[in-house]
Amino acid sequence: MDLRLDDRARGRLTLLLAAAIIVAGWSTLLLGKFDSGVRLMWNGDRVVVDDVMPGSIAATYGLQPGMVVTQLQYVTLIEMPHYVEPDPAMPSPDPETGEMPPYTPTIQPATPIRAAIDDSTFESLLSQTPTQITAVQPWDLDLKFYESPVNQISLYDDGMDGIRMTMPAFAVGVILLVLVGWWLASGRAGDGVRGLAGPLALATAAPFLVRPMLATYSLPVVMVSGLLLVAAMIPLAIALLERISDAHDRTLVGFGTAGCAVAASALFILTAFNGPGYDEGLARWAIVAAIPLLPGLAAAGPLDRRTADGSAPAPASRRLLESAEYAVIGATPAVALASDGSPYAFPLLLWFALVLLAGRFTIRPLARIATRATLQRDLVVAATEAERARVAADIHDDALQELTLLVHRLDAAGDTEGADMARTVSDRLRAICGDLRLPILDDLGVGPALDWLVLRIERLAGGEVRLERADGKRPPANVELAFFRVAQEALSNAVKHGKPPILVRYATTPGGASLSIDDAGPGIDPDATQTTDPTGHFGLLNMQHRAEAIGAILDVRRWPSGGTHVALDWRAS
Repeated sequence: MDLRLDDRARGRLTLLLAAAIIVAGWSTLLLGKFDSGVRLMWNGDRVVVDDVMPGSIAATYGLQPGMVVTQLQYVTLIEMPHYVEPDPAMPSPDPETGEMPPYTPTIQPATPIRAAIDDSTFESLLSQTPTQITAVQPWDLDLKFYESPVNQISLYDDGMDGIRMTMPAFAVGVILLVLVGWWLASGRAGDGVRGLAGPLALATAAPFLVRPMLATYSLPVVMVSGLLLVAAMIPLAIALLERISDAHDRTLVGFGTAGCAVAASALFILTAFNGPGYDEGLARWAIVAAIPLLPGLAAAGPLDRRTADGSAPAPASRRLLESAEYAVIGATPAVALASDGSPYAFPLLLWFALVLLAGRFTIRPLARIATRATLQRDLVVAATEAERARVAADIHDDALQELTLLVHRLDAAGDTEGADMARTVSDRLRAICGDLRLPILDDLGVGPALDWLVLRIERLAGGEVRLERADGKRPPANVELAFFRVAQEALSNAVKHGKPPILVRYATTPGGASLSIDDAGPGIDPDATQTTDPTGHFGLLNMQHRAEAIGAILDVRRWPSGGTHVALDWRAS
């Protein structure tokens, strides 16, 4: 599943969703009304509950159709029997005996009494959206208070005031939208996450921006707020998915992310009919949070990672920093979702403080150390190549010239045996020069150089060594050199530790280059990549360094049926 969007399309989607959520939240603050989910009617004798919407706050409080309303909007419709304290509430003790008279509260009225309410007031009460109700079951009206307590269910809410009390949360959302977006877009959090500024700001602010909609308790409005919340997570999830370079991994995580989005949307829709529960709320939080969290952890984890611009994998220091950044970015909406209730933004502020402290005192120092180590490694590789070139030039310009003159003199002197020996030494030195510095590599590229190398290796392998080439556009010189050196080491290892047949595949396209070497030997030890002796001239560790230096992926493994597979893949930025 390919969910990738270009930067312009993703930016437009983010702006559209942000505008929609802000308008919806602000409109609710101005025009929204509390909906208890209860419908009343006058049956000619009393006010009864006609209908209760499933999942509404009235249903949560236990109101049921058929119940009789005794109090509506704080106006008493039916006065129920209740205890009345004596006057005074606490009588004085007897002055002679000091005894307290018996404490006997009375019950008034003895039976429920309908309150006298004028018609206009009564019609006004019934026309309003109920925000305060006290109701009892019909049979409770026939009981005497002292025989059995009446089960009264009360629903209290202050209507519009309850919605407007969410204005601080809405303001926090607007502030987060601006500050988080500005902080990332300005580059203060690193250049690698600039492209995530808008999506992260939207995903972090959305839980606060939809709070007024949740306060209406209107099930359709609550459902829309949930769907908007899910939509707000999608741009960030798509942006994080683009940080996963491997198509298979991206597809797998993409399906998981899409599944979470669909599941969260379904839960919000079902809640509109069945009502919220504690467990469902926890499930919704987990599933909504997983929408950006899954791709964030995948981009940060042991999967192949690309740089922020989508080019080949970054050096180790940048990968370390990007891994931490992607994990934090993916987890931030989860913290925001857990912070949209009391004490509101405090958990999110604490999270931001911890992230800043960790970045300042842990991640960035480690990244600087890794940068220095990478620079030192690159300097060693460059110095090695320079020394190879110098030695090759010295041999060619000095020893080989002298041997060439010696061959001519021995031929002129008639010393055929000596001349042949000198020619053999000269050929060996030319081969050494070829290993150290290949003119064919500089002039014709990796393909012809591999032809030359395979012919040499086949004489040593004692069996078939075959090359399959698909030459296209030549990659840069440093990439060609790295490919050839890796092929040299892999073929040398195949001759030493494996056995023929050996198959070499090399292909180039405008988008990159790939190389693979497979032998039929017993296969490499699974722990070889961890136990490689770094003191060797070119070992597995140096092959890995060659790959990292050009931003390529090196894969060394043992086939289940035996044999070692070495693959090098480079993609043009």
